This record gives sequence, C-alpha cells and structure tokens, in this order.
Amino acid sequence: MSHAPVTVVGIGADGWPGLAPGSREALRAAEVVVGGPRQLDLLPEDCTGERVPWPSPLRPAVPGLLAAHAGRRVCVLASGDPMFFGIGRTLVDVLGDPARLRVLPHPSSVSYACARLGWPLDDTEVVSLVGRPLGALVTALHPGRRLLVLSAGAGTPAEVAELLTARGFGPSRLTLLEQLGGPRERRAEGPAEGWPHPPGDALNVLAVECRATPGAPRLPLTPGLPDDAFEHDGQLTKRHLRAVTLATLAPAPGELLWDVGGGSGSIGVEWMRAHRSCRAVAVERDPVRAGRIARNAEALGVPALRVVTGAAPVALAGLPTPDAIFVGGGLTAPGLLDACWEALPGGGRLVANTVTLESEALLTEWYRRHGGELTRLAVARAVPVGGFTGWRQAMPVTQWSVTKPRGPVAEPVQGELQP
Repeated sequence: MSHAPVTVVGIGADGWPGLAPGSREALRAAEVVVGGPRQLDLLPEDCTGERVPWPSPLRPAVPGLLAAHAGRRVCVLASGDPMFFGIGRTLVDVLGDPARLRVLPHPSSVSYACARLGWPLDDTEVVSLVGRPLGALVTALHPGRRLLVLSAGAGTPAEVAELLTARGFGPSRLTLLEQLGGPRERRAEGPAEGWPHPPGDALNVLAVECRATPGAPRLPLTPGLPDDAFEHDGQLTKRHLRAVTLATLAPAPGELLWDVGGGSGSIGVEWMRAHRSCRAVAVERDPVRAGRIARNAEALGVPALRVVTGAAPVALAGLPTPDAIFVGGGLTAPGLLDACWEALPGGGRLVANTVTLESEALLTEWYRRHGGELTRLAVARAVPVGGFTGWRQAMPVTQWSVTKPRGPVAEPVQGELQP
C-alpha cells in the first residue's frame, strides 16, 4: 500500500503573508492541518482542512495521530525551518522514510536573527534550550564567541542572564529578539549582569556576545580540565592522567561511553564535552558519589550524562551498547571485565586504569589474552623542599587499552609487557 507524503510547511511570525505560493497551495489543498494552536490561528478561512492541534506531550502522540488520518492529505505546520530543531526530524523518525515527507521550509529564527545582527550564520553557535536543561549552555561559553539561544519561553532570557553572571560572564552583551519577521517584532539589549528587562513574548531568540570577567574560570574543550573544576572527595582521575585516558578512549561524535566506577564522573563529563552528540553512562555504587557525578555534569555543561547507581557488573545489565568503556574502579570485582568485554561490540574500545598490584596482575592477564597496549604512566609535580624545590611523585598508574576485534574472536595474543 502506497502512502501519500506528509507535507510539512514552515511558517514564521509573519504568518500567511510571509508564505511562498507553494506553501499556501499545500495548505489550501490539505484535508487535515496539524499544528500548534498559535500556528493554526495564522491560517485564513479558505484553508478548509480539518484543524488538529498537537496534543501534549507531542512526540509519543505522533504515530497515533498520523495513523488516525492515514489516506488523507495531511499538512503539518512548523515554526520556521522544520528540519532545524523542528518537528521535521521527529516525523522522519516516525515515518521511517524521508520520501514520505515533503518539507517546505521558511527562514528560521536563527537566519532572521543573524540578518538583524549582521552576524555570519556559519560562525555563530546555536544552542537550543527548548526541552533541554539550562546547563546545556555552559559548554558554549568562551570569551569572544557569539551564541544564539533558542528560548523555551518568556522566562528564558532572565534565566540565561543569571547563569552567565554566575559563571563569570556577567559582562556579556545580550540582545533579545522577539517575534522575528512578524509585525510585532521587538528588540531589547543589555548586559547579562543586572539584566533589566521583564519577561516579554514567549517566541524569542537571545543573542549572546560572550565576555568574561578577569577571574572567570577557563574551561577549555580539550581533555584535562583543572582538577578543581570538579567537585570530588579524592576519587578523581587527575588532570594529566585524565587527558591521556580521554585521548586513548578517542571519543567521536555520537558515540556512547560506559564510565564504570564513576567516582566524580570526570571521564564521562569530559567525554561528553568532546562533542555535543557524545553520550555517557556513569555507573557508581556509592549514592553520595552518584549525586556528585550528576552535579558535576550539570555544572560543566553536560546535564544529559546518565548516572546509574549500583555495583558493577550487575548494574551494567540492560544498558545500551557502548562504543567505549572506561573502568576506573572495582577491577577485581568478580566478572566485571568479563561483562564489559561481552557488552563491547567489535571495534569497541576498552580502557582500564589501576594503581594496585592486584588489579595490575589482572590487567596483565587480560593483556596476554587479548593484546592491546599496557602502559605505565607516572606524573611528578614540583613542590617546596625547605627553601628549595623538588619533585613529588604520584602513584604510578597502569593502563590497559584494547580494541575488540570485529568478526570471529582472534586467537589469544602472547605479548611482552611494555614499560
């Protein structure tokens, strides 16, 4: 049975007058028009199709709604460009075939904002806070950067201003753009610190020119954040070792990490900071530390990090398939490495760190069976020695890293230990 394509029409604050002829024709021909109440109210009377407002929550209702109107000419209204943080992505996922979707885009609010501000679109970072926590903005805060924040509502600008001030970005210049492209378009400006404007229209975009105070913490995107960037109780993979570990784990966009024995969550946090699409699950048996991991994730801009409270390997059951696994604690727990190895797909990476002889012996055995690399890492810091300066050696760390073979399991590897 063939399916008529669902037409998605992007519409702006300028409503019907701003639509292209093809978009108007599609809406007039539709037997069913689905959209938000505000969008449906923008249509003229000669759009005679049945008007169906989106239910809430929206996404779970989409399959049933489309099935209820199967065989009819369905048109979906979307804000601006439907494929840019819009309903278009959800419809592609539900329909399962892009050919079943016909998209007629309108200029997005981001395009309008860059046009009003004179900002090059290709050099402006966009952060959506629609249905996302405020903390997702943190990773984008760097002096000199220009951001466009897609607001969740009228209160978002004040919330962003408060966050910026708390993070040492109070001098940042904010420009509030409401109802872009429509007859009620409005603009307001001011610094983040002491943001002077009350909540206005819910349909708004906030432009941010990032400026930091002299004492603002600097949080680079490369692995190895300062140790004091994390809340911890000493259970923390220290900065230099963390940088090496992240480089060995080698995060790539869209990949999922299991951070087993999360401690403070530093490995999972930095994995997710590598790219906005990276995902991580931190598994930690101590509830106090599990709470600390969640707070670190929120504070460092990756609030989507998932925290599982429980002891591995039992707590690993049912987790989504990882692309990489880091084991930072509990190596000698019976069956832990076996469970991690079994969960890892071909081509997946496993990295384990330890400072104890017992765990080192275990990693040595796994190295002999599966190959990979066994490395000893040592870091020394300069410290005062009387009136002079000397080196203080941290405990050496043994690290085993391996990529699981694809296809049939390879023969055991008998390798020599590397210093």
